[in-house]
Amino acid sequence: MNKQLNAPTRQNSTVTVIGLGPMGQAMTRTLLTAGHPVTVWNRTASRADGVVTDGATLAATPGEAVEASDLVILSLTDYQAMYDILGSATASLAGRTLVNLSSDTPDRTREAATWAAAHGAHFLTGGVMVPAPMVGTEAAHVYYSGREQVMENHRATLTLLGTPRYLGDDPGLAQMMYQAQLAVFLTTLSALMHATAMLGTAGLKASEALPELLTFADSIGGILRAGEGKPGAALDAGEHPGDLSTVTMMGATSDHIVETSTSLGLDLALPLAVQAHYRHAIEHGHGGDNWTRIIDSIRGQH
Repeated sequence: MNKQLNAPTRQNSTVTVIGLGPMGQAMTRTLLTAGHPVTVWNRTASRADGVVTDGATLAATPGEAVEASDLVILSLTDYQAMYDILGSATASLAGRTLVNLSSDTPDRTREAATWAAAHGAHFLTGGVMVPAPMVGTEAAHVYYSGREQVMENHRATLTLLGTPRYLGDDPGLAQMMYQAQLAVFLTTLSALMHATAMLGTAGLKASEALPELLTFADSIGGILRAGEGKPGAALDAGEHPGDLSTVTMMGATSDHIVETSTSLGLDLALPLAVQAHYRHAIEHGHGGDNWTRIIDSIRGQH
């Protein structure tokens, strides 16, 4: 059973950061700048040198790092790293709050919350939606999920890292949002590189192509909001009105991209994946619907 919830983080209370990659270092420096004493631990101790110079305290062991603070922030490669590091320190977890900002699957996140509770700790899942240099800036935001009171107890401290966006009690929800955002991000990066490669075959340098492509990428949100009204509301209602764009029209465009990429000798993985979504919708009689109908095949539906 969990012990009583931690009291709200005091203004200058010690915070522990475990994991000192670029993100962990950025969070440590942000907390130090705000006046929090910070205890750190990292498997490769030399990575702590810079933040120790800036005022952080290096713990000798994970147990010592945990015992230094009521609030323990984890910035690791994945959730298995949490078990590997804290497995020897479980006796020190009771009554403390673990905030895991590492990337993994929602199911592993839920399992981790259960594991933490079994050792008497409180648990929050988090997803940092900016790169390390932007941590602590006005542009930074972080998704969180887990028990709301735990979130509120540490909101002031966590806000220093970026604006908290609390999603609910389910500890897997923040991780789900994080992965969903990255699905958009990584797909967009691949699309930008594919488009740059296409233009490169025509003699355009990346320095010429990317400014044009990025301008268009920046405009996509505005185009969708203006042209499609409220696509989210229509999706929720199961409606796919094809008055502005149709699956057939977009599918033809996807065919042209595949044909062009084939003629240029480019990798076809990305354009074929996109083409498959539209072909599936057309094959199931939805050619006249809005392009949003492709969500059916993504959901594994007809």
